[in-house]
Amino acid sequence: MKAQQPGRTVAAVAGIVVAAVALGVAELVAGLWRTWRSPILDVGDRVIDAAPPFVKEFAIDTFGTNDKPALLIGIGTLLLVYAAVIGVLAFRHRLLIGIVGIGLFAAIGMWAASTRRAGGSITAAVPSLIGGAVGIGALVLIHRALHGETGAAADGTGTAGRRDFFRHSGAVIGGFAGVAAISGAGGRLFGRRFDAESSREDVDLPVAEEPLDALPASTELGVDGISSFVTPNADFYRIDTALTVPQVPSDSYKLSIVGMVDNEIELSYDDLTRRDLIERDITICCVSNEVGGRLIGNARWLGVPLKELLEEAGVQSGADQIVGRSVDGFACGFPVENALDGRDAMVAIGMNGAPLPLEHGFPARLIVPGLYGYVSATKWLAEIELTTFDEFDHYWLRRGWAQKAPIKTMSRIDTPRGLAKVPVSPIAIGGVAWAQTRGIESVDVRIDDGDWQRADLGDAPTADTWRQWVYRWADAQPGRHSITVRATDGTGAIQTAERAEPIPDGASGHHQIVVIVE
Repeated sequence: MKAQQPGRTVAAVAGIVVAAVALGVAELVAGLWRTWRSPILDVGDRVIDAAPPFVKEFAIDTFGTNDKPALLIGIGTLLLVYAAVIGVLAFRHRLLIGIVGIGLFAAIGMWAASTRRAGGSITAAVPSLIGGAVGIGALVLIHRALHGETGAAADGTGTAGRRDFFRHSGAVIGGFAGVAAISGAGGRLFGRRFDAESSREDVDLPVAEEPLDALPASTELGVDGISSFVTPNADFYRIDTALTVPQVPSDSYKLSIVGMVDNEIELSYDDLTRRDLIERDITICCVSNEVGGRLIGNARWLGVPLKELLEEAGVQSGADQIVGRSVDGFACGFPVENALDGRDAMVAIGMNGAPLPLEHGFPARLIVPGLYGYVSATKWLAEIELTTFDEFDHYWLRRGWAQKAPIKTMSRIDTPRGLAKVPVSPIAIGGVAWAQTRGIESVDVRIDDGDWQRADLGDAPTADTWRQWVYRWADAQPGRHSITVRATDGTGAIQTAERAEPIPDGASGHHQIVVIVE
């Protein structure tokens, strides 16, 4: 009898199931060892590393802090299409095409694992290797099951024959789909052994040598819609290159200070917690923050003064760059002088009275007031190296961003929202302004093409935090109106109106919205 050939839909579904088996088994294997990862994550990391700056900006502008889930969904969608095409070619044309297709997929995963920024090695490629081998085996078995001559099921003649064939096909494909699901779920379950959340929960966060007083009520203006002075940890923005949050238990954590120093230092998490700690209110900001954007937040940080660590290590003459390296291989750098000029740069271990959340760098991270995060705010900090700008180009410099990145004076309108309809009555226009290390001296608001009007300011404990501001518009008239804001920093410099995109050293320009007064 002549074997029934599966239709395109059955072949495509079979291809997807084969890919799911390969990925599920790879996930299962990855769950057996701390340094092994799913091929999807390794490939995703290589995509992030290879993407030009405009792609990063597009992703953040489009998806905001959901850029990483969007990338994973995109990779998953491409894989779905790829697997379906391979399935059609393998089950309706030549099995060899499918074998080569799965082999290629496994090879890409192996390459991505062996070339990752940190921990890349041939052993890291084991999950992709085993997953690919099992995927090929599943392909061959499903191919034989669907093409074997098994009586009526294989012959496919008549209604009963076709019904038996599809029942047989469904059972085979469904069985392997179950294998994929169980493998993937098992891998996730095994991988939870390496979750650092329990380690974080066990941390008894120490108190600063001189704890800060509670913030005065005057930091908040009491206007609905203005961002709170302190950004809750759960609401704090997250922008980094890590597709998944690195899991680093505090009991195995090590921080090394190396390079152009007189004495290399290695510190455990306990070593950090036993030192004299400082507590500071500091606003940090992402360089990708657009004019009026929300990739910024203010928190009370607890940590070890970076200056003290560097003095203990002994910075050698000629060193002009501090490089912070993450456990996942990310590295950024900033001038040595920015750690020694009196600003409260620190190795932070606490955020708003709690140990650092995992996604914000637990066990430790760098915080440097006045610098955009892409050059200074290394999370999951593993190493501090003293070097020179001539010797090392940091991660984002190699991708077209500026070498040095002081934060620009900026202001934002939080309320009312753009295109909001507001009643004819006194209207509270408010928001936040920031110029870390310089502070905010004043904020001005302009309605349409009128004169600049001075806004009221909330208090700020230091020059390193943003300030709330409010302007009460008492004579609003019905119609469409534009509202513009600008700030003046503590040096007397007025925020520039010149519009610039985030690339290469941060956005600039006045934030302007339009409202409809009714």
